[in-house]
Amino acid sequence: MKKLFVLLFISTLLQLSCSSDKGIIIKSSHPEIEYWGRIDKTNPDFTELIWSGTSIKINFEGGSIKAILQDETGDNYFNIIIDDQVITILNPDTLKKSYLLASGLSQGKHSIEIFKRTEFAKGKTIFYGFQIGENDKVLSKSPEKKRKIEFYGNSITAGYAVEDLSGGDSPDSTYTNNYLSYASITARHFDAEYHCICKSGIGITISWFPQIMPEIYNRLNPTDKNSTWDFSLYQPDIVVINLFQNDSWLVHMPERKEFKQNFGDSPPSKETLINAYEEFIGNIRSHHPKANIICILGSMDATKKNSLWPSYIDTAVENLNDTNIYTHFIPYKNTPGHPSIKEQEKMAESLIQFIDKNIEW
Repeated sequence: MKKLFVLLFISTLLQLSCSSDKGIIIKSSHPEIEYWGRIDKTNPDFTELIWSGTSIKINFEGGSIKAILQDETGDNYFNIIIDDQVITILNPDTLKKSYLLASGLSQGKHSIEIFKRTEFAKGKTIFYGFQIGENDKVLSKSPEKKRKIEFYGNSITAGYAVEDLSGGDSPDSTYTNNYLSYASITARHFDAEYHCICKSGIGITISWFPQIMPEIYNRLNPTDKNSTWDFSLYQPDIVVINLFQNDSWLVHMPERKEFKQNFGDSPPSKETLINAYEEFIGNIRSHHPKANIICILGSMDATKKNSLWPSYIDTAVENLNDTNIYTHFIPYKNTPGHPSIKEQEKMAESLIQFIDKNIEW
């Protein structure tokens, strides 16, 4: 039994060593690995992905590559992107495993990216490193992107149910894909580094759950009230905020516990809503003093004809008296449910045109 234990221990060491029969292990702390988004790198042995749109990328020379991952719930999904093309979807297990991401690649240089499609409500995913062949090698990082953009939003920004082609607005996480959201599309269009702070159902004054965006926007881990994000690590050129859609529904639901918790017995006044929005944008400005801030709304029914919510945003922005804070309202899509792939693309087109017209960056 003792001999068997020793053999198993040696076998484990070989599997975890930098060079083994399975190839070379590139630890998560390797300097040539690129990380995008609010990613927790505080532990030298692994990296945690929590927010939508967070991603890991490496350039390498070789025919195949694996990743060592472990998911908290088994309900997270990732796009695997090779040489800038999405080739497959990965659903990591709750056990620590090595996953083959690509094989049979042509000789020469390649890049691979692991992009988190799903939201933080599905739990975090732990990344331990990559594995490549013994004769393969890690290449230098891509040049740093010249532009940086950050988004704050709700389910629209998350890409909730965007791939539910039945139009059923399914909550199944297989249908959520932040990569196809207007936010991610816009970032790719401008070849900008991308951060996305979003949660389905969230609002500025009230959400479909207890937390509101002003309570979690400054966290590294949104589920930990003691977690704090260091804003100095990422100073975007543009910040886009798409919030108030959920508020527009929930301020009319006095029977909900969130309403009673946030407003008591009476719905919030127009002034209360404007002040809350103004305060949130002011907080964003305090963390990003040089950024252009675009306050958008749409394309769900908060921007339908005669809606008052765009006027609340206009007033809040006017009150801030900041020439680098803009408003842009995307017309109501006038279809059921959340934006489809085509509707997300139209949103991106609208935002891209606005940026091209109004902002030099």
